[in-house]
Amino acid sequence: MADKPKVFYTATATATGDGRNGHVATDDGLLDLDLATPKPFKKAERTNPEQLFAAGYSACFNSAIGQAAKSLKAKVEDSQVTAKVGIGPIGLRGGFGLAVTLQVRLVGVDEETARSIVDKAHEVCPYSNATRGNIEVDLEVVVA
Repeated sequence: MADKPKVFYTATATATGDGRNGHVATDDGLLDLDLATPKPFKKAERTNPEQLFAAGYSACFNSAIGQAAKSLKAKVEDSQVTAKVGIGPIGLRGGFGLAVTLQVRLVGVDEETARSIVDKAHEVCPYSNATRGNIEVDLEVVVA
């Protein structure tokens, strides 16, 4: 079992209504959204939990890029992380699962350094640590 962190911040959100077709809000009122179940072939009218997860993971991983670059003494001029979060049925077990692709674009470093930074970021990012062993996460690295 993983070590429990010494928590220095706790985000609190509450979902109401019909889950994926309900409402979610944080206790501080900064996030307050109606939700809708994703429809694969229709334009979304409201956000969904997978989009929220993708937003959180991409922001968190982009922060981890900075930490990783610093620890490796590399200078990244700019970074961008796009998280693609897919949902679908899980084989014979039943239920549903997630799949994640992180597309990482780094400016100012060579390809080998970029890969080292991304690998290190994947070790320290809290979202990566939370998903490791539970969700397959593919890392795509592009240098510019």
